[in-house]
Amino acid sequence: MSIRILIVDDEEPVRRLLKKELSRKGFYTDTAENGRVALLKLMDFSFDIILLDIVMPDMDGMALLKQLKNDPASPAIVVLTGKATVETAVKAMKDGAYDYLTKPYKLEELSRVINRAHEQKKLRIGNQLLQKELARKETPDNFVGESTQFRRILRLIDKTAPNDSTVLILGESGTGKEIVAHYLWKKSRRNDRSFIALNCSTISESLMESELFGHEKGAFTNACKVKNGLVETANEGTLFLDEIAEMTVAVQAKLLRFLDSGEFRRVGGNKTLKADVRIIAATNRHLNDAIKEGSFREDLFYRLNVISIEIPPLRERKEDIKPLANYFLGKYGRKSLKNIKILDPAAEEVLLDYDWPGNVRELENVIERAVILCETDVITKEDIAITGNTLPDRKIHGVPQLQEIEKNYILSVLEKTGGNQTNASKLLGLDRKTLYLKLKKYGISF
Repeated sequence: MSIRILIVDDEEPVRRLLKKELSRKGFYTDTAENGRVALLKLMDFSFDIILLDIVMPDMDGMALLKQLKNDPASPAIVVLTGKATVETAVKAMKDGAYDYLTKPYKLEELSRVINRAHEQKKLRIGNQLLQKELARKETPDNFVGESTQFRRILRLIDKTAPNDSTVLILGESGTGKEIVAHYLWKKSRRNDRSFIALNCSTISESLMESELFGHEKGAFTNACKVKNGLVETANEGTLFLDEIAEMTVAVQAKLLRFLDSGEFRRVGGNKTLKADVRIIAATNRHLNDAIKEGSFREDLFYRLNVISIEIPPLRERKEDIKPLANYFLGKYGRKSLKNIKILDPAAEEVLLDYDWPGNVRELENVIERAVILCETDVITKEDIAITGNTLPDRKIHGVPQLQEIEKNYILSVLEKTGGNQTNASKLLGLDRKTLYLKLKKYGISF
């Protein structure tokens, strides 16, 4: 689909020439003689780029720019100006214009600026889509809990969030590390910018650097165009790196350089780029052990660990079980259109007596299933199905089921690798994403 351009200039020969030459270049073009006509056309049709003259009768370029400044769906604006109005053009860029060119300009130069402006507009839209997607992820309006440990975490978030320092969140799988990261972002000065989450255990080693820092066209096979990495996409916002211990040592070195200087290079590129991103990292592993075995850089650990927030497992904060269960009860009751009001005392006792190896994530799954199965307005003991950290010991004619064999084998390999999922995935012949999904399926926490 060709780039759609609106040419706004009061000089008819200029409009006619630009329309002819840009159409020959493959762009879709339309024209307007002043800002007021341009606004009318923008109401009826969607454009990607506006080529905007400054000095025009009725409504000039600056007035149109101010009208469009706060509209997130407005086209990218390239100002076209005479030499005498360069200062005005610079002011226009401060007010939101992408770039400016002085008359006379070369057509090839104008084409390059148009293409760059279009790429920037696509990136901006991508950021907006990412933010909307994250906003759709349901997180509690208020962090749910009543325990002393929970209140300590809240106080630490309140102290830490307004600063731009890196934060390292520690805790077992399922304890809510991403929710803590999300709350740090919501309470930070960057909460009007993007929050982007990446689970490092789901990205293959060969793609991790490209995912973070992007790549240039032709950097490797199938790299058909420039790709912006997450640090560019999250510029001025927050990037959450979950399972940071699964990142390769080579990429760790590049992440450390970025944390120290804000500078990075795309894969296959020589140009040094900069981005302003707050990094929040999380892991369920003991990083001191990873440092000793050489799979995690000690200098990166100290750089990330400016502030650390440790989330205790659910079994160590039993006071949070009931409020969390009631929160999930309300959440899934609304989703299933069921008017389920409470858990009966026997059901509560079952929840309190259990050790929750899968932590909050497991509790949520148990309550969701209970809501689906419940046939009254009260969750009973019979509605609660807890399988625990191991699969039921079911056998057919004395032979273990295949899932049980697979789970036990994965556990034995993880024990041999000291919980290192990267090494375990290699021994198992799986990619890290597949291993991550199996660990989640079996409720294995290492």
